[in-house]
Amino acid sequence: MRIAVLGAGAWGSALAISLSNRHSICMWTKDPDHAFEMKAQRINQRFFPGYSFPETLEITSTLSEALDCADLTIIVVPVAGMRETLRAIAATNVTMPIVWGCKGFESETCYLPHQIAQEEITLLKNYGVLSGPSFAEEVAQGLPTALTLASSDRNFSSKVAAELHSPRLRIYTSEDVVGVETGGAVKNVITIAVGISDGIGFGHNARAALITRGLMEMTRLGLSLGGKMETFMGLAGVGDLILTSTGDLSRNRQVGLLLASGKSLRDILGELGHVAEGVHTAQSVSELGSRLNIEMPITDAVCGILQGRLSARAAVEVLLNREQKSEVY
Repeated sequence: MRIAVLGAGAWGSALAISLSNRHSICMWTKDPDHAFEMKAQRINQRFFPGYSFPETLEITSTLSEALDCADLTIIVVPVAGMRETLRAIAATNVTMPIVWGCKGFESETCYLPHQIAQEEITLLKNYGVLSGPSFAEEVAQGLPTALTLASSDRNFSSKVAAELHSPRLRIYTSEDVVGVETGGAVKNVITIAVGISDGIGFGHNARAALITRGLMEMTRLGLSLGGKMETFMGLAGVGDLILTSTGDLSRNRQVGLLLASGKSLRDILGELGHVAEGVHTAQSVSELGSRLNIEMPITDAVCGILQGRLSARAAVEVLLNREQKSEVY
């Protein structure tokens, strides 16, 4: 299969490296200088240093070249760049199945990725979302990873999953696009809170409490948006939340740890050099919670910290000392 991977960040590079073992891959970046560097060096020194590209991996900054004769397109740009990328695809008049690995809500609209896709490519039929507990570094190393590919079209998800599936990159299928996308978005916000708690030194008990209560927030919002309970108990829900909240390879966890140390958000983002989706997603999650009349205390606390209205310690103290109530609410 010929696959166009659109986006040359860490996750795009890791997928391109992993899938190159079985498929013909062309990775696209919109930056011509970045493409030139990667072609010359055979490595993504800007965003994914340490992982060389296979000789067969093609690189381009020309979208039509990436899409030409592609059997499948995988979009792995940040959510903030998804609409622009979809518009560029639509302008080429090329039609092929599309899968995206973007995690988050669009800031301006609070849309999930599939809503953006349906708005920008009106004739889009064969599409899905790829999500789950996955650090780019481990995927590139060939370490065992399990992901979920969700599509409303069961035949499409089964066919694509079978193509992408390998012993070290296991792909499970789902029909719950909303649930999988919501899990991938909300877990990044909860992870920032967990990182703050760990950075302050509140211990493992507090970490477990925040992850568990965060899962409840994720589930409440996801069910209200139309997701299914079993999704939040699976790879794209609790699985991704646990990995991102506890693994130090997580950029969102690093944001929380560094906020706890007293660094400013601007300095943190400059130091990371990568997109931490939870920073951009938190406000959208909070707004959706308000619209749907859903309590989102952890998300609201993260928003307060990111906006400078609360200190990291004060916010976590408030969360851990909320009024006593039934666990199921």
